[in-house]
Amino acid sequence: MAKLEILEFPDPRLRQEAQPVESVNDELRSLIDDMFETMYEAPGVGLAATQVNVHQRIVVIDVSEDQSEPLVFINPEVEVLDEEIHQYDEGCLSVPGFYETVERPRRVRVKALDREGEAFAMEAEGLLAVCIQHELDHLNGKLFVDYISPLKRNRIRSKLEKAQRKRA
Repeated sequence: MAKLEILEFPDPRLRQEAQPVESVNDELRSLIDDMFETMYEAPGVGLAATQVNVHQRIVVIDVSEDQSEPLVFINPEVEVLDEEIHQYDEGCLSVPGFYETVERPRRVRVKALDREGEAFAMEAEGLLAVCIQHELDHLNGKLFVDYISPLKRNRIRSKLEKAQRKRA
């Protein structure tokens, strides 16, 4: 397994829309393992392939306290089950060090393929529902900063660009 580089906002590659996975094979499962390793080490609770510059519709999530509930979503599709809106302070591995309140539907159903290529569906609410919606946004080229005011988004962009220049 290998730790992957996580792209950081405002990298334009984060805006690229991910393409459907054509086949689930050992190469793809190896990528999924690398994504989990990267996510856990970061540390985070979700990672979309787009964030590691792989533009395929793959998401890994584990919202457990002890990293014991890894979930894989290949070619995920989400359906809102409850119009009730939930506010949650979201952060992102691609927007390190920043958290903002985002409003999202409280309950969703997601249909996807698992790491073996088997179709499944599940309902989620709370943190898992937020995480699923957040990661699926990445697959569509959207970031949580798109839900906040332009002023806040530009302030975050400036701070991250400054930090990236210092590291370079």
